[in-house]
Amino acid sequence: MKILMVCLGNICRSPLAEGILRSKIEEQGLDWEVDSAGTGGWHVGAPPDIRSQEVARKHGLDISDQRARTLTMYDQQEWDIIYAMDSSNFNDILKLARTEEEREKVRLIMNEVGPGMNEAVPDPYWDDNGFSQVFDMLNQACDAIIKRYK
Repeated sequence: MKILMVCLGNICRSPLAEGILRSKIEEQGLDWEVDSAGTGGWHVGAPPDIRSQEVARKHGLDISDQRARTLTMYDQQEWDIIYAMDSSNFNDILKLARTEEEREKVRLIMNEVGPGMNEAVPDPYWDDNGFSQVFDMLNQACDAIIKRYK
């Protein structure tokens, strides 16, 4: 199983999702791969936002080695599932899909918790207090992903 987490800049939400799922994969001893990317290229090469790193660290996770990258059309071929953090990212990912099979790989991550609810993971970039909420939401979603695909 190969899973890609995608948000806007790949410094807040998707690095947290990657780190959380990676930790759960290791705990379960699963042979899965996880990565993250952004639909925008503003932060390419940058580590996760320090606030994402701090909230991850509070939960025993170190995401400091991750580096932001931009989503490419090749990601559609490479990954089994591509999770978008919100509908804007979802639509941007779909624009890169060339086939129906590639479109079917794209999902909203919170639909793993509330199927069909289309709930967004809010972008905490402009809200210092939003990082804990985002971590909790993504932790819940990653639990659901493990349970569903294990």
